[in-house]
Amino acid sequence: MNAAVGHSAVVLGLVGALVGMVTLGLGLARGKAGWLRSGQSYPWLVLLAAVVAAGAMEHALVTRDFSLAYVAQNDGLGTPLLFRITGMWSALQGSLLLWTLILAGYLVAVAWHFRRRASDALVAWATFVGLGVAAFFFGLMLLPAANPFKTLVGPVPTNGPGPNPLLQDNPLVAFHPPMLYLGFVGFTVPFMFAVAALITGRLGEGWLVETRRWTLFAWGFLTLGLVLGMFWSYEVLGWGGYWSWDPVENAAFLPWLTGTAYLHSVMVQERRGMLRVWNLSLVLATFALTIFGTFLTRSGVIESVHAFSTSTVGPVILGFFGIIMVTGVGLIVWRGEQLRSPGAIDSPLSREGAFLANNLAFGAFAFVVLLGTVFPLVVEVLHHQSVTVGAPYFDTMTTPIVLTLLFLMAVAPALPWRKATGTVLLHRMRWPAAAGVATVVATSVAGLRDVAAVAAFGLGAVVAVSALRQLVLSARLKGWRGLLGRVNGGMVVHLGVAIVAMAIAASATYGQRGQLSLRPGQTARFDGHTVTYLGTRTRHYQNRNALEAELRLDGGAVVYPAISVFNFGYEGIGTPAIVSGPLQDVYLTLDSSPVGHGPTVIGVVVQPLIVWLWIGGGVMGLGAALAAFPGRRRRPTAPASAPGGAEALPAPALAATGSE
Repeated sequence: MNAAVGHSAVVLGLVGALVGMVTLGLGLARGKAGWLRSGQSYPWLVLLAAVVAAGAMEHALVTRDFSLAYVAQNDGLGTPLLFRITGMWSALQGSLLLWTLILAGYLVAVAWHFRRRASDALVAWATFVGLGVAAFFFGLMLLPAANPFKTLVGPVPTNGPGPNPLLQDNPLVAFHPPMLYLGFVGFTVPFMFAVAALITGRLGEGWLVETRRWTLFAWGFLTLGLVLGMFWSYEVLGWGGYWSWDPVENAAFLPWLTGTAYLHSVMVQERRGMLRVWNLSLVLATFALTIFGTFLTRSGVIESVHAFSTSTVGPVILGFFGIIMVTGVGLIVWRGEQLRSPGAIDSPLSREGAFLANNLAFGAFAFVVLLGTVFPLVVEVLHHQSVTVGAPYFDTMTTPIVLTLLFLMAVAPALPWRKATGTVLLHRMRWPAAAGVATVVATSVAGLRDVAAVAAFGLGAVVAVSALRQLVLSARLKGWRGLLGRVNGGMVVHLGVAIVAMAIAASATYGQRGQLSLRPGQTARFDGHTVTYLGTRTRHYQNRNALEAELRLDGGAVVYPAISVFNFGYEGIGTPAIVSGPLQDVYLTLDSSPVGHGPTVIGVVVQPLIVWLWIGGGVMGLGAALAAFPGRRRRPTAPASAPGGAEALPAPALAATGSE
């Protein structure tokens, strides 16, 4: 029953998306406004199909319908209810269901938001593109390798292995993947409107205004998804870190980089009518990178704790990625003459000059990460050799870029548009610069000698004080409502970035790692902390058996790092015990269980300021939410007579840029 309902819903979603595309296409070709309005109803049918399909899968997982191959491979009698529910996105086929469900939700949200302009050609083309993306993912689920509702041939098993042990060890699995997908899939909306603008030739600033909040929401979700992924890695994997430059981590980080660059440079286009080609390229690249990340995760071409198993859908996804790239580049080349900017940068020492430098830095960052991610794949294909590009490459190449970005974040908000004078810049930067100098002096006096880390602390202080200055000025003028809007929301994001940068600099540079070999009753010291080993105990859970070490930290509370063996599992999975504080975390792991009367090996990691990494990520998410609300508005200043200018699409006045 679950298989029949789910498979029928997938077919319905594909048919609904294709019929919607045909309806909109004919309406556009024949100029039939009624057909265009009718075409806007098909996203609702696609959403209905996605909800029914996802509901059928969840019902199969919760009721343990082992006749479905997906359930038999990813569920089990001992799996707790929470991890049975999250099992839908624990493997390839189910993750595609979640993708289509979120995509359908975005399509319906767009259709509802633009319901009064359903006959607008730009909206119709955007919906056409969105339905095309939905048709691809529904069609993908009809392939044998990606079919979530494939049934088993032969006897139906009475039990299954459950999800991957790493996906049933922490409740974060219920939040991290959906948040990441909300970000990934959300970038479909600006992609839809970018393609629609290129097709219709309405290339002014109107389409940017229409999709700015959609981009902000997608960026905010992706930011929180990345931070939750770092937190999950820190809490679950037992290695004491949070970012390892894993290929799948990089695949999720790449669209964040290009999306961040777009959110900065789009302000230049709205204010000055510049960087049109650059902005369209960033939108297209961001969506293309989400598809590329999907290929890396679901093709089996890389080995990663985050990746799904080997699958034959990789070439299909790669082909879709190729179509996106060829179409996007072709449309930009086709409209090249109309994309010429009517304005130019008057002075490098201006806000638009700083934004351009910011974009170049983000572009360099993305190139470095992309090169390090795909280089091993290229070598393997061309030379049949296995090579690894690890953290030393990424750390060495990205550190100067990160410091450059921090500097630009500190200076750009203080720069006026068009041209800055030394007097204005000195007035706006005196307190942030003083904070930076004081921080560098204080950290140097405290004995910190790593140049990059000290620079990160100093620049982070400048960014934080610069952002706080802007927020205080706005609050004085307009009260708490002054915090709303893109500019001040962006300042909150900058504050979060400063906190994250300083937390990463502290933990990555000054963390200490070691191992203690202890027998019951023994105490050892490590980096100013005492660890007393009290013994071990065995605990039985619904889905695992855990050997837990009883450790007393600093004479206080007892904590229990463990090694767990899950049902149907063959290897022990480590579960750390973490004692967090505002200044440092103490991270304890059971590295080896005692043999006979021998000692037990306890891993200890002491890392400063880790908790501020999670706080900073939350501040960034809050800033994205504040930026999505309308603040003070102004009219666009781009010349109305420019080719494809702002008059090309009726739109609300542009948000204020917050210049003083």
